[in-house]
Parts: sequence; structure tokens; C-alpha cells
Amino acid sequence: MIRKQARRLTLMLAAALPLAALSAPAFGSGPAQAGEQQPAASTGVTFIRCGTLIDEKSPAPLKNALIEVSGAKIVSVTADATGSPRPGSAKLIDLSSATCLPGLIDSHTHILLQGDQKPGQYEEQILKWSLPYRAIRATQSARRALEYGFTSIRDLETEGAYYADVALRDAIREGVVPGPRMKVATRALDVTGAYPLLGYDPALTLPHGVQVIDGPYEARKAVREEISYGADWIKVYADKSVYPGPGQTMESIPTFTSEELHAIVDEAHRERHPVAAHAMGLEGVHNAVEAGVDSVEHGVYISDDDLQTMLSHGTYYVPTLFIFVYSDQIQSAEGFQGWHGGTSIHAETFRRAHRAGVKIAFGTDAGGFEWTVNPAKEFSYMVEYGMTPAEAIRAATVTASELLRIQDEVGTVEPGKHADLVAVPSDPLADITALEHVSFVMKDGVVYKGGQ
Repeated sequence: MIRKQARRLTLMLAAALPLAALSAPAFGSGPAQAGEQQPAASTGVTFIRCGTLIDEKSPAPLKNALIEVSGAKIVSVTADATGSPRPGSAKLIDLSSATCLPGLIDSHTHILLQGDQKPGQYEEQILKWSLPYRAIRATQSARRALEYGFTSIRDLETEGAYYADVALRDAIREGVVPGPRMKVATRALDVTGAYPLLGYDPALTLPHGVQVIDGPYEARKAVREEISYGADWIKVYADKSVYPGPGQTMESIPTFTSEELHAIVDEAHRERHPVAAHAMGLEGVHNAVEAGVDSVEHGVYISDDDLQTMLSHGTYYVPTLFIFVYSDQIQSAEGFQGWHGGTSIHAETFRRAHRAGVKIAFGTDAGGFEWTVNPAKEFSYMVEYGMTPAEAIRAATVTASELLRIQDEVGTVEPGKHADLVAVPSDPLADITALEHVSFVMKDGVVYKGGQ
């Protein structure tokens, strides 16, 4: 029954997506305005002149760079190209007063969620919003993400919207609606009694924001089901209800047993799919790392021993710093039970992970906070907590592309890669907040913002 309902819902959502292209307002000065179709990929040649180019390949930024784009791909990058004429009648985009970078990558988002930190937000979306309406809102959020400068995202669960992320991913890929290229996790996995909606009359059968499973048999079956419906990643909740431990630690209540977690990871890896683990406190992180997950999400507290295990396993750390600050700011943390002012613990964990050399990828948990809030605020906290601006940018380009396993396609500006470029008016290496003011966005050779 669940499978049949899920299939019907996916078809409904896929049918609703084209309507969103007509419904979503235009947020920037790119060519895809309200009521217009997403522009088709260019088949001609375009040259982009950058005052400064951070290409993530060269040891230092390139000055007066000229980028040649043909269709969706980068053809050439030339430094010190001042005065170089463009061949024939090719289009020239003049960004000579700006700093250009590879398209940014947010490796932890929830495109079908429109904030869940304020009282009642989550329940309203799960209980009152129809799935087609949530899909339409998601197309608006996808456009916002793109105009913020994020040309690729990893979306880590639909929060009760079943497999709508698959439909949106495919609609973007096919040019039906504009948005970042997406890697999706569909429904995250959690155990009975651990994830909202909870606390209602037991006589009521209410939806959950996850797929509820118990035992290693159900775990393997759920992984197979997620993959069959189009998941690129498997997401698992390794713990719940964090609370301060002794000293500057954060403990948590584990969800899955070791046997269950190992079954999930083994099954996903057997089918060549990576696993992301929501893991906040000591016990959850330890269990996830020992099970062999590919990325630890949030990681408010990670022991030094587990950091060393992550380093030896090549496990990525996606800290999502800003959403915890945001939760403190609005004095509510419904999504993080037991969270009370743990940002200082989180900051110190980030510093220790950075010093240890753990691979840190940029991720924000956008959707956990409203999409009207710019996810690029994450950069400021990464720098405040110990990264240089150059390291923070690399976390959102090269490292994130490696985490998403698309490093052969994006993450650097070089010949053969997709023409994903953003530009900011000032130097982000001097002031990382410049990345909150993206003025130009190109994805696959198509301009979505600026470039007029």
C-alpha cells in the first residue's frame, strides 16, 4: 500500500512541477523570468572576462582571466588576457570588476522544507500542506538556491514528501524548471519513536518525516527501496535528543543498534551508494563512524578518537554551523531536542576537526531555516571558527564536489568541466561575507543572474 501511494504521489508531484515554472517569481536579473521557460543551454560560444578568477586549480587567483564557454562546458581559461579580442561575433560577458569562482556547492539542504525551527512550522508543512503545493514551493527554493550561487546541492531527505526530490532533480536536469543540479536522499531512515511527528493521540495514524524501520532485515529492505525510487544517497539518523555531557562534550541517545547501522551501510555500499549520517553527539557519531558512513552531518561533538577514525576512513564532516546559531537566535530548537546553547561545543569540534585534517565539506541545512535566508552565511562561521577564507571556499567547491562524487564535472574552473561560475563584486579572500552578495550565476553555460 505504501509503495502504491508513493508511486501515485511521485506522479502527482512530477505533474505539478511544470506549473511551478509559471508560479515562481524571478528573484534576480537572469533570463528566466516569471511566466517564462527556463532558457535552453547555449549552443554558441561565450567569453567571460574576470577581473580576478579563483579557479581552485592555480596556486593563486588569476588576474584578468578570460574564460571560453561553448554550450555547457568550459573550453579554455587564459590568464593575463587584458585586451585580448574575442574571436568573431562571440558573446562577451564583462566581469572585469568582479571576482569569479566555481559554482558553489551546498552539500546539506532540504529543498522541500521551508523552515522547521519555529514553533508549529514543521507540523504545518507535514499535516496541512499538500504534496503538490510543497513541490511547487520547492521549485521556488531551488531557484533561490541557484541565485544565491549554489549550482549544485545534495538534498538530504524530503521530510514527509516521499520521493518528490527525485521528481524535482529530474525536472531540473531536463530543463523543466531552473535550479541546482541535485543529488538526493529521498526518505531518511530512523527507528520507531525517534522522529516527528510524535506526541499525538496514539489512536491517530500520522505521517513521519522519515521512513521508520526496525531491525537489520527492514534496514536492508529500506535501502533497496530508496535506491529503487531514485535515491543517490542514503541518509540515516544515528542519534536523537542531544544533551550536554561532562566538560565540553555533547552526548546523545543512539537510534539504530550497531547491527542495524552496519546493515544499512553494507547494503548501500554493496549497491554503490554512499551513506550520510545525521549524528550530533558522542554516541551517535561514534556508532556512525564505526559503521563506515561516508559523511557525518552536524557532528556537534566528535571525540578525538573518532576524528582519527574519520581521517583514516576518509569520512567527510559536514558541520552545518549556521543553523545552530540560527536556532539560538530565535530561542527555539524544536528540530534539535535537548539543544541548549551548544554552539561553543560545536565551534570547538569544528576547530579540532580542522586541525586534525578531516575533510570538511560546506553544508548549511537550508530548509531547516527559511530559504529566504541566504545559506552563504555559513561561510562566516567557518572562518570565525578557524578556516581561512580560501579554505572555506575550497570546502564549498573542490571538497564538496568530491563528497558528491562529481569532481570530474564541477568544483574547479578548467577546460572540460561544466560551465558553472559565480561572481561577487568584492574579494572573498579578504572578506568572506562577499559570498553573501553573488551578482552573477552561470550553470551549464546558461546565465541565471547578472551578465546583462
